Order: sequence, then C-alpha cells, then structure tokens
Amino acid sequence: MPRKSTPSKPSPVVPSQDCGIADLSPAALGLMADFFKVLSEVSRLQIVCALKAGSKNVTEIIEATGLGQANVSKHLKMLSQAGVVSRRQEGVCVYYQIANPFLFELCDLVCNALAIQIEQRSQHFEQLAGMQLKG
Repeated sequence: MPRKSTPSKPSPVVPSQDCGIADLSPAALGLMADFFKVLSEVSRLQIVCALKAGSKNVTEIIEATGLGQANVSKHLKMLSQAGVVSRRQEGVCVYYQIANPFLFELCDLVCNALAIQIEQRSQHFEQLAGMQLKG
C-alpha cells in the first residue's frame, strides 16, 4: 500500500557555507558586480519593468516610462550589452524583451527583503516613540 504523503512546512532558508558565490574568483565576482551595476540605475529599472508584460519597441517603451528617446536608446544598449534584454527585428521595428525571466524573481526577492526591512524599522520607531511617551 502506498504511503500518503503529508504536506510539510517549508523549511526556513538558512544561509549556506556551500554557496557558489564563495568559490568565485575575483574576476567572476567583478562580472557579477557589473551585472548589478547595470541594474542600479532607475531609468534602466523602469525599462525592465516596462518589459515585464512582454516585448516592446522603443516607442512603446518611451510611452510606458516617460523617458526620452535618446535616454531609452542609451539604456537599451547597456541592457542589451549586459545580456539583460534581447532584441529582434520585425520589418523596420526592433522589439526588446527580457532575455532571462529570472530577473523578475531577483527583483521580487529584493522587493520582499526591502519590505521586511521597512517593517522592522517601522516597529523599531514605534518602540522608540512608546519609550518617549512613558518617559
């Protein structure tokens, strides 16, 4: 008779010493740093967000972000060189799309971590305010 599996609680994520990043060479870490530098500019993140729903041409990206044409073109070139976006030609139009959807998972992780950090700071400030009222 097969055993019924019971749903288990997800185990907490514990940092591991076996993390692949610990074994990277300084050159490989430099490549990783360069990747994060590409994502460290607000306009490029706006473009990435605009492409989350699917591929767009430059005109559509301009409309979605409110950025100027020269600015969008400059940032698309950087995003393309970094492998964040890819491009395809359809007639006279060039369409850009996210090259690897893992990018949105990465952004979600960062957003969740920031939300937790903000909540913790908010609780800390509430505790401090409570202490001032008592004193």
